[in-house]
Amino acid sequence: MAGIRSYNRRVLVTGGAGFLGSHLCERLLARGDEVVCADNYFTGSRSNITHLLGNPHFEAIRHDVTFPLYVEVDEIYNLACPASPVHYQHDPVQTTKTSVHGAINMLGLAKRLNARILQASTSEVYGDPVVHPQPEEYWGNVNPIGPRSCYDEGKRCAETLFFDYHRQHRLAIKVMRIFNTYGPRMHPNDGRVVSNFIMQALRGEPITVYGDGAQTRSFCYVDDLIDGMVRLMDSDPAITGPINIGNPGEFTMLELAEQVIALTGSRSAIEHRPLPQDDPRQRRPDITKAKALLDWEPTVPLREGLARTIADFRRRFFA
Repeated sequence: MAGIRSYNRRVLVTGGAGFLGSHLCERLLARGDEVVCADNYFTGSRSNITHLLGNPHFEAIRHDVTFPLYVEVDEIYNLACPASPVHYQHDPVQTTKTSVHGAINMLGLAKRLNARILQASTSEVYGDPVVHPQPEEYWGNVNPIGPRSCYDEGKRCAETLFFDYHRQHRLAIKVMRIFNTYGPRMHPNDGRVVSNFIMQALRGEPITVYGDGAQTRSFCYVDDLIDGMVRLMDSDPAITGPINIGNPGEFTMLELAEQVIALTGSRSAIEHRPLPQDDPRQRRPDITKAKALLDWEPTVPLREGLARTIADFRRRFFA
């Protein structure tokens, strides 16, 4: 079970103007924390946090985590890193630096402050898995020199650094492995399947499905994901992770495309294209640990979450 933590804490969220980061900032402010949001706005957007800027308990700093940051906080959520292939492959060297140098800088800050720190890792550490669903004990099947490896291996190295700081310096760490997440404020051009399908459907364009569409993903609504993240941070110090946070419901790409078409009322046709290199065939979290240790599991069904996300896309881009 999650331990009881006092609120009214001063919390740093790196990548706080991003899709997940902005939702996390909202959640922390709502419960009474002071929040320092650090973002270089490469994939994050000021529009994601504009509604928070008037809150006296919220502070936004333009900062790149590959450089040291000097602030006084009680907790650190390290979310800074582009998370979609179209963004992290734009500058793969910088992506690796963000994961590795960013982790070193934030761990150094946490060590200096004796602050608890959470690393937002990823299901991509499992690569194209040969074990299904993926438990935390699985070491993964990652191509270390492929076009996705800047992200995959960067996150794997960040996890290594977190556990070495924990063992060597007794730092209080939390590592969560995030599976596909969707919801309001997703970047419309991030290249990920939910945002791609919604934008294509709302424009009446063909829905692009790679390969035969039989590859599967598990989609977790953002509110569920943030709830799991906060529960992990607030859990007993002995619970370091890594812990999978995601929705074990599994859908093929064709099933997702058909749901999006139905919910948007679009007349879009489905168009098949070649499968990208190293694209995983299947991905589904084993959330046994999250259930047992955090009393967490997702509650928002895919259809409901998609409807909320489509409404957000309509408001932002088609009003």
